[in-house]
Amino acid sequence: MATTQQKVSAVRQFNRFYTRRIGVLQGGLLDSPYSLTEVRVMYELARWPGDGRPTATDLGDALGLDAGYLSRILKRFRKQGLVATAPAKDDARRAHLWLTRKGRATFAPLENRTKKEVAAMLGSLPAVAQGKVVAAMRTIEALLGDTERPPDATLRTHRPGDMGWVISAHGAFYAQEFGWNENFEMLVAEIAVQFIRKFDSGRERCWIAEMDGEPVGSVFLVRQSKTVAKLRLLILDPKARGLGIGKRLVDECITHARTLGYRKLTLWTQSNLLAARQIYKQAGFKLVSTEPHNSFGVDLVGEYWELELQPPGQTASKEKSQ
Repeated sequence: MATTQQKVSAVRQFNRFYTRRIGVLQGGLLDSPYSLTEVRVMYELARWPGDGRPTATDLGDALGLDAGYLSRILKRFRKQGLVATAPAKDDARRAHLWLTRKGRATFAPLENRTKKEVAAMLGSLPAVAQGKVVAAMRTIEALLGDTERPPDATLRTHRPGDMGWVISAHGAFYAQEFGWNENFEMLVAEIAVQFIRKFDSGRERCWIAEMDGEPVGSVFLVRQSKTVAKLRLLILDPKARGLGIGKRLVDECITHARTLGYRKLTLWTQSNLLAARQIYKQAGFKLVSTEPHNSFGVDLVGEYWELELQPPGQTASKEKSQ
């Protein structure tokens, strides 16, 4: 384990690297006459929520700037015609600030160039590496900041390389959480291989959930018969819990099954998988049977669940889950 001194040195090394990487040590940001702090002040004024007219105190609090330092920046901006002020209606001692037309015209090219440079910096990396960089930044922000911002999550269909992640994620997660042995990973691998080998793009789907470009969840819609489909291999990385991603995966599977004309959706799960069972129950699945068994090195109670998909008034399918 690293010592306190080693941790401090690592943080300082990262600070030296990153400030050099984004040009903080240069006299002017992006070859402009404005420092990083001055451009940040413009950014806050341009993007301020609500009426868009904060006070100097509001700006100082948002940026963590010394009042005297901020006052000198604002004085320079007013002198250059970039910022205008007006007394607050509820307190004449306080003044609201906003960027003038000249101020916005000055800020716009700086903002556009910043976006292009960040995009170019990330664009030099593979997609997975980009996701890791963004995820690391959000982790730092979440752990050291005052509030935690939930990461963006997206769903997409599968592509080469995803089956390896699905198999590995299932094997590692269920071994760590429930003590299941490698026989479960082998079962998942067999399901994934059969899915790819017999994949019917018109009747089947796999969805991968991603956060910051990294896979964090999956679910499969697999054809069982003309009218019955199976929901399989639902998994969610622990770091993605509590964000509604598991529900989104199941809802996507159900919606697509209906679109394809399936009349019933079935699934097999275990009684101790409480989080998954809750998602299935909320989605409308009904528990139809249970079966004690010893698998994956542990005693389990298998459960068969079904969801009728046909429109109201139609006769339910008589086919049974296999």
